[in-house]
Amino acid sequence: MSGAVATVIGHPGSPYVRKVLAACAMKGVEVAIDPIVAFVGNDEFTGLSPLRRIPVWVDADVTIPDSSAILQYLEERWPEPSLLPGTPADRARCRWLEEFADTRMGDVLIWRLYYQVVVKPFILGEEPDQALVAEARETEIPALFDFLEAQAPEKDFLFGKPSFADLSLAPFFANARWAGVEPDPARWPRLAAWLDRVHMQTPLGAINKSTARLLKVPPPEYRSLMPALGFIPSERTWYGGPARRGPMSPR
Repeated sequence: MSGAVATVIGHPGSPYVRKVLAACAMKGVEVAIDPIVAFVGNDEFTGLSPLRRIPVWVDADVTIPDSSAILQYLEERWPEPSLLPGTPADRARCRWLEEFADTRMGDVLIWRLYYQVVVKPFILGEEPDQALVAEARETEIPALFDFLEAQAPEKDFLFGKPSFADLSLAPFFANARWAGVEPDPARWPRLAAWLDRVHMQTPLGAINKSTARLLKVPPPEYRSLMPALGFIPSERTWYGGPARRGPMSPR
């Protein structure tokens, strides 16, 4: 695995996968990737991730099927550089913002937008719910951006230096952009400027760029292209079977 200490199961198109990859890059932890979407994982994948979600972290000691738990594991096993703020109050707020990203941003920008516009037609072969997409675009996404505009710092990052909060919130905006939505800098200037800093000053920008290229090729070509994009392909895959939802995926 070319020095990789673990395998991350999950396509980088997932913002949850990219936040883990960005944290690994910040900490200098080299990982291999099995670039599957959760919907096409085999039965063994279900055993590793009972909710059929990605990413799944697999190393010699532990299997972790949740991105937040993976970040905490990374922080404890590779504590430097720390991706948590220095004070208990800021660490608590950082963890809350990560939770906000995983839940509310995931609900609005993934399930109500990206899942409808990209996943359902191109992976599941289903028609998107256009009414749900319209409601998200007209009401929920602007409200979400308004909230994040109020959280965005005038300079640097959310807690001065890059943290789990920055690396958790920012990946969702790439999926929104791939689905045709991004914050207007005239309406949300602090949010747009913070996003630019995260993309330019952390590994997330390069990961997003490589992921965008990967999304343009058919899945059978992923593994041959990955090394040129800076990704290490895993030695094995958990791909298999027809596309199917997990027990908590929307219908």
